[in-house]
Amino acid sequence: MNSEERLLLQYFSSSPQKLEDARKRLKAHEPLAYILGETVFFDETYKVNPSVLIPRPDTERVVEHVLKRLPKGGTLLDLCCGSGCIAISTLCHSENTRASLLDISSEALDIARENARQNRVLERCAFICADLKKGLPIENRYDVIVSNPPYVASEIIDTLEEECSWEPRIAFDGGKDGGEFYRLLLELCPPLLKENGVLVFEIGYDQRKLMEDLCAKHGMDVEIYKDYGKNDRVAVVNPVKIR
Repeated sequence: MNSEERLLLQYFSSSPQKLEDARKRLKAHEPLAYILGETVFFDETYKVNPSVLIPRPDTERVVEHVLKRLPKGGTLLDLCCGSGCIAISTLCHSENTRASLLDISSEALDIARENARQNRVLERCAFICADLKKGLPIENRYDVIVSNPPYVASEIIDTLEEECSWEPRIAFDGGKDGGEFYRLLLELCPPLLKENGVLVFEIGYDQRKLMEDLCAKHGMDVEIYKDYGKNDRVAVVNPVKIR
């Protein structure tokens, strides 16, 4: 019996019919997290459904870098927040911090709000439904702005593993070269940072040069850090042009 089967038994042992249905869903390559309705990320448990991307272990590295740079009592803006895992885990592991979570999907924000409540940080969160492509309806300034935006090149999405087809395409599609949202973020975010504030982005394993070129174009310094698999994964951007 593999680990997935053991989890199905753990969750559905009291209902043979639900267990059988869950096995059929798993056989059809539906992600286990959607079948269970939750997943673990960092040290927290998150509700998930097909309106949000399933949190990946590599994204935990993003949280680690945000925590290094978010001061006590600081403020965080999480763009394209999805399930809310980055902002919420950051709040769970920092003191007197607050976060604004933004997503284009009201369904995703409903999940993020429930996850904030479940992880006892709801009172430290604000939720904003907005389309980045239409600008940022925000006047506050933040110590850290973080984003795990869509960054897969459009033509590659259909070649991803079958389980990804169950997740919202909008959460993957980064345009022709995967960099559409990075271009938007580098334009929109710097004016929203406090003095000495930074941007923290998740990037694709092959996007180091893309990010370095985009930051150089904007006169910004960037450092690239690797994930647990030794792939490039986190970009920390210092927008020196506004200093």
